[in-house]
Amino acid sequence: MKVLFVVSEVEDLVKTGGLADVGKALPLALAELGHEVVVVMPYYRQLAEKFNAHDIVEKQKLFSGYTAYEFGIKELNLQGVKILAVDRPEFFARKGLYADDYHAYLDNAERFAFFAHAALKSAQAIHFQPDIVHCNDWHTALTPYFVSIDDSGFFANSRTIFTIHNGAYQGTHRFKDIPYLQPHYQLHGQLDGDALNYVRMGIRYANKINAVSPNYGQELLSPLGSHYLFEEFQRRQHDVTGILNGCDYSQWDPNTDPHIAQTYNVDDLAGKYVCKADLQREAGLPQLTEIPVIGMVCRLTEQKGFSFILPILEELLQHRVQVVIIGTGDPEITHTLNDIAARYPDKLTFIEDFSVRKAHMIEAGSDFFLMPSLFEPCGLNQMYSLAYGTLPIVRAVGGLKDTVIDVASDPENATGFSFITPDSSALLSCIRRALIFFHEDQGAFEKVKKTAMRTHFTWRQAAENYVALYHSAR
Repeated sequence: MKVLFVVSEVEDLVKTGGLADVGKALPLALAELGHEVVVVMPYYRQLAEKFNAHDIVEKQKLFSGYTAYEFGIKELNLQGVKILAVDRPEFFARKGLYADDYHAYLDNAERFAFFAHAALKSAQAIHFQPDIVHCNDWHTALTPYFVSIDDSGFFANSRTIFTIHNGAYQGTHRFKDIPYLQPHYQLHGQLDGDALNYVRMGIRYANKINAVSPNYGQELLSPLGSHYLFEEFQRRQHDVTGILNGCDYSQWDPNTDPHIAQTYNVDDLAGKYVCKADLQREAGLPQLTEIPVIGMVCRLTEQKGFSFILPILEELLQHRVQVVIIGTGDPEITHTLNDIAARYPDKLTFIEDFSVRKAHMIEAGSDFFLMPSLFEPCGLNQMYSLAYGTLPIVRAVGGLKDTVIDVASDPENATGFSFITPDSSALLSCIRRALIFFHEDQGAFEKVKKTAMRTHFTWRQAAENYVALYHSAR
């Protein structure tokens, strides 16, 4: 099949989060299966500075009423996959992708309404007639709508897929603040008050909707997990599914990882103990093998479970345990972590930063990885943790439920620890189970580590599932 993959960021080119991982890995995996894939993304300033690419066709124009939106199309290459980059400097030649620091651009609705349409025009300009137009998150959620109203005949046989990576971010904007859409009078009936919700539009117009894990797909069909779009998902319930993301093991493999003190593998774990000592040294903690280390790498937001963590953190630190947290985000969370770390310098290290090296150090050097998310569409860190023999402690939601098997529920196949109730006491109880398991039965602990390391979630399998979804849309 011919697949037009429309996405706002791609790893190795520009990245702000996990969406970029999918933007790179899934097109590559689809191409390896023999499908012809073209990725379309904005030509951000970072790309212009890095590549200084030239237009591959003459300037294109899209019209909104009597206003012409001119743009160029650059061509980049990612391991053999063609990348089309939509170049309109007025929209994309900026410091950030979506924001300057923490302040979202006021015209994001306009920028990505235009991009959602320009992606189709770009495919048409190079005569790439797709069987599937695969859109991702709110930034491209209007593309299925533009396919539905296209009167050129070019996309008459194209089917659209809308993947929801995080349904909490819906792209809701006042309609009057989106000049590009003003002539589209049919959208007036789609408004919620005076606002247009881009994700709602994707749900309504795409041929198939999918989430980035099977369990998150089910959660979207529930009142609690639908991010206030329950009725929309219910109307399309037969077209909603979930496909688990894969993991890029070329970057996350303890046997080849250049960022860790000593490599190791499932048959020889000696290097993991070296990595633990290295992490303790880097974090300024006592280098004690017999003390379990709980690591955490994440954005400091409520979604990541800090409303559960902070109330019980000092109580947790009364146990024989060390905790290392690295991340940036909410200033109140940052302040609280710094305050507690100052009172427990031998037990808690908080690093207000992010670096690839430190993230890898925590994955390799920790005994447990903490991920008690309020919601987690897929999650990647728990997959990294499994690969490194670092047992995840997770809340059983979204992709975390799909990827981590609790010791209590299935001892033979267990890979970590999980809890359900979204509160601090349930989290503390789960962590205590993990600590008891570590202290009382090292043999069983080693067995679970090795089971975790043999667990893999490949992008090839994910791509095969997407191909099946593509066929179902046709």
